[in-house]
Amino acid sequence: MKTCLIVIDAQQSFRQRAYWNEALGSAYLAEQNALIAGCAAIGVPVVRVFHTDEPSNATNPFAVESGHVRPLDGLAPFDAAATFIKHRHSALVNSGLDIWLVQNGIGRLIVSGIRTEQCCETTTRHASDLGWEVDYVLDATLTFDMVQPDGRPLPAADIKARTATVLEGRFATVCSVAQALERAAA
Repeated sequence: MKTCLIVIDAQQSFRQRAYWNEALGSAYLAEQNALIAGCAAIGVPVVRVFHTDEPSNATNPFAVESGHVRPLDGLAPFDAAATFIKHRHSALVNSGLDIWLVQNGIGRLIVSGIRTEQCCETTTRHASDLGWEVDYVLDATLTFDMVQPDGRPLPAADIKARTATVLEGRFATVCSVAQALERAAA
């Protein structure tokens, strides 16, 4: 089955947010870079997706005008098979990605990027509902600590565990980098 790696929102915009955590970011980059290198080595196309939103001015790190809608510092350079801009959580909404995937005969998606429970999970659910097989590489996703509605902290590790739990077997196969590469090479 023809496979494609999607790198979602691995962009400098996130380093401008107060919640950015360098230790989590570094661990994510190591896994993301290994996944990109592994896919390139076996001929799996790698697609880049950037997120942009309003307002369109230099003070919004997700606006092109900010200069931060570019690859995350530390992300290994790669030749993207295609690059898409999205304005919603799912990378498949009005970005053209879905059309490109169909035109290129892609049957399986490997999902990676930023944020685990937001754009990566939403894209995974959407892709599954549209009929793609999805490998969700949890270690090659990044999220940050949050605060629950009752004020209690919710650590990033717990968010990742919850995402893996709700996706596995229903919307995706939750994989390590090595497992995703093995499946893609098969």
